[in-house]
Amino acid sequence: MCGRFTNRYRWRELVELYRITEPYIAPISDMEPRYNFAPTQTGMVVRLDFDGQRQPAMMRWGLVPFFAKDDKGGARLINARAETVAEKPAYRSAFLRRRCLVVTDGFYEWAKISPREKQPYFFTTQFEEPFAFAGLWEWWKPRDGGEILETFTIITTEPNSLCAPIHDRMPVMLPPDLWSTWLGTSNPSPGDLQKLLGPFPADRMECWPVGKAVGNVANDEPELVEPIVG
Repeated sequence: MCGRFTNRYRWRELVELYRITEPYIAPISDMEPRYNFAPTQTGMVVRLDFDGQRQPAMMRWGLVPFFAKDDKGGARLINARAETVAEKPAYRSAFLRRRCLVVTDGFYEWAKISPREKQPYFFTTQFEEPFAFAGLWEWWKPRDGGEILETFTIITTEPNSLCAPIHDRMPVMLPPDLWSTWLGTSNPSPGDLQKLLGPFPADRMECWPVGKAVGNVANDEPELVEPIVG
């Protein structure tokens, strides 16, 4: 499971890193670094527009399938398993047509250290190597004709050797050289896409324990990612 993540980039850094060519105005271009994204909050994804250009979009975390009767189930669909993402009704259409990059630079997982206590850890790449989560996005329109809601989910896979002692799943982390394939620039086959959904190499990652303040969604400060001592 991936239930919290960070996006510490600033707008100009994202334009360069994700090769965003179109001009975008507030609120996206005014975005501030985030240290504690939680389910149902709004985060930034990058997708292809109708012209095949990379387009940033702000979406709610927790996918609401287009066929849903209401939007209440989105909080349960924050993650999609790589092993079944092409088959599950909630995800299979998005897997073929609506893939995205979830903008991030790290994530949190909790290790159970006693029946009543868990220790949070922050995971990221060594040497600040860029990556994005493999995501799916979906649109949903209320039956009463209200505004369209866009939501996203993060695909998870089996853990690598760094993540396994902490959790039995990890998010799919895509380096920049795989972004075009995942977004669909080269019209990849479902088999080609499935090959991208494995664990990120453990020797290119690092993690450390952090304070328990990250467990409160109201907290969103740089100190959340700082390692605790002792």
